[in-house]
Amino acid sequence: MSKLTDVPKRILIGRALRSDRLGETLLPKRIALPVFASDPLSSVAYAPGEVLLVLSIAGVSAYHFSPWIALAVVVLMFTVVASYRQNVHAYPSGGGDYEVANTNLGPKAGLTVASALLVDYVLTVAVSISSGVENLGSAVDFVIEHKVLSATIMILLLTLMNLRGVKESGKLFAIPTYVFVGAVFVMIAWGAWRGLVMGDTMEAPTAGLEIKAEHQGLAGFALVFLLLRAFSSGCAALTGVEAISNGVPAFRKPKSKNAATTLALMGILAVTMFCGIIGLAMATDVKMAETPATNLLDNGTPVGPDFVQHPVISQVAEAVFGNGSFLFIVLATATALVLFLAANTAYNGFPLLGSILAQDRYLPRQLHTRGDRLAFSNGIVLLAGAAILLVWIYDADSTKLIQLYIVGVFVSFTLSQIGMVRHWNRHLRSEQDQVARSRMKRSRAINTFGAFFTGLVLVVVLATKFTHGAWVALLGMVIFYGTMTAIRKHYDRVADEIAAAEGPSDDSVRPSRVHSIVLVSKVHKPTLRALAFAKLTRSDTLEAVSISVDAAETKVLREEWERRGINVPLKILDSPYREITRPVVEYVKGLRSENPRDAVSVYIPEYVVGRWYEHLLHNQSALRLKGRLLFTPGVMVTSVPYQLESSELAKKRAKKRAEWNAPGAVRRGPVDTPRPRDPAGK
Repeated sequence: MSKLTDVPKRILIGRALRSDRLGETLLPKRIALPVFASDPLSSVAYAPGEVLLVLSIAGVSAYHFSPWIALAVVVLMFTVVASYRQNVHAYPSGGGDYEVANTNLGPKAGLTVASALLVDYVLTVAVSISSGVENLGSAVDFVIEHKVLSATIMILLLTLMNLRGVKESGKLFAIPTYVFVGAVFVMIAWGAWRGLVMGDTMEAPTAGLEIKAEHQGLAGFALVFLLLRAFSSGCAALTGVEAISNGVPAFRKPKSKNAATTLALMGILAVTMFCGIIGLAMATDVKMAETPATNLLDNGTPVGPDFVQHPVISQVAEAVFGNGSFLFIVLATATALVLFLAANTAYNGFPLLGSILAQDRYLPRQLHTRGDRLAFSNGIVLLAGAAILLVWIYDADSTKLIQLYIVGVFVSFTLSQIGMVRHWNRHLRSEQDQVARSRMKRSRAINTFGAFFTGLVLVVVLATKFTHGAWVALLGMVIFYGTMTAIRKHYDRVADEIAAAEGPSDDSVRPSRVHSIVLVSKVHKPTLRALAFAKLTRSDTLEAVSISVDAAETKVLREEWERRGINVPLKILDSPYREITRPVVEYVKGLRSENPRDAVSVYIPEYVVGRWYEHLLHNQSALRLKGRLLFTPGVMVTSVPYQLESSELAKKRAKKRAEWNAPGAVRRGPVDTPRPRDPAGK
């Protein structure tokens, strides 16, 4: 069974890596950009559309506000990027927002940030994959007809690629990401050339449609509320910015400098693409509606439920390049791929944050362990499971899912920046060097403005999106917070309970006597081995115990015992209801109650088998008995194994597997041979 699972595992995720190879998985900036920034870079594929969707409520006349909304998003993006550049220098250990808040604002604030980020990472996968399915569905009918299935398959493929390791997955993701960025810049440049220099008229597929306004003539507070809601939807372009601050340890040295440079480059690229697509959408007269079947009109008639509303970027590409042209196909393919791969930001952030939280005892310790490929495999699998559940619940609809989005990320943005302000205040109280103080004051000013701006956006997001689905994200945060608090209390309680006392205690005092019991069903080799081992331990009292469920078998056992002259007393426990476990447990408890200072040691002979189906045929009574005895204080249970012939065959199969090399492994060299180190230790 082990061979059946191990070979496919090696084929799918590759050979296991030694712990001392961790340094080889660190990322240069050119790979780190697509790994950690694919989410904010790809969000330009749907964030402009979300802005227009909200503005369409007031009709096409409200579209002229979109450049101003884009400008506000740009200012916010640069503010957040500048703020996080301070974070990566001050806290390069990888804790990111969680570490900043936990250190400067306390554990409750840190846990709030962690809950918000975990929710946001799950939503990042669900939104990115669902949006990618919708983009790909514009070219492949099967995908759009089976959205949930297609999204689930993509999540599983992405999970598999990440299980192969961060660096290897980063190489796979780099090409589509750079192709997407290049194609968008080509589209912006060519669209600007055609419109401004050549004077061409470019029209989107929806240019000839009309928008039926849900609320006409909005003014005053209603208009302000609409604009704020459109702005909050456009802020989806900022999701994933914090992932770089969480992933600083994955960068090559100098880690903080490389992370800060990657942040700046990501901000410039994302802002340019976002503004360019908004501008081209206005120039090509793109029309979008929240309910296109009824609110998009063709010559005064609703387009109907069969109408497929393609994303803004697809419509702009069709207007600029022409439908079916080579560049249009390249951009459409790259957009779908990069939206799928945008989830990789979460696949790097969620497991790393989960590992840190597990180290702080807020999550199960299994999340702190690296897998065969030095990735946090358990966190990757957990993220995939949660994202698939969300995709299934929301039918892979990005418009529904995006309403849950960005609440968590702006909670973490705001608390992190407040924490950074306190960080600089604390350091300024002890710093005497004027140059350093000036640098700290400048950083504090950046983080103060960042805290104010992101806090303001958080209020806007909560006010405008709460009834549209943001409450679900808040509920998820509360569930994560409560779960992690309960886990921490459990670990703390266990740690207090098992802590060794300074002086003598009941646990350090030797038992007055040891009463050993060997469980016997028949006189055979496993029984004789268990008896021999029990004698070797030199217990104060040693006896064999058998359960009588059949009088004839018990008589045969007693006669065989006497015939062989085994010098260990045999005690028979009657079981009128043919139970095995209960009589033994009651007998052991009786011994404990008679002599509380004594320890009882129970020896259980067990078969060691080599085939999976043989496990179903043996040792079931032993497993049940061990499970019951574990809850009895003062009782030790020892399994005495007896290897059957099939176990020897299994050992040989295991040896063959250990000597098996994956394709190409010979060229790479043996796995367990450490690389030679030069005299300098490099």
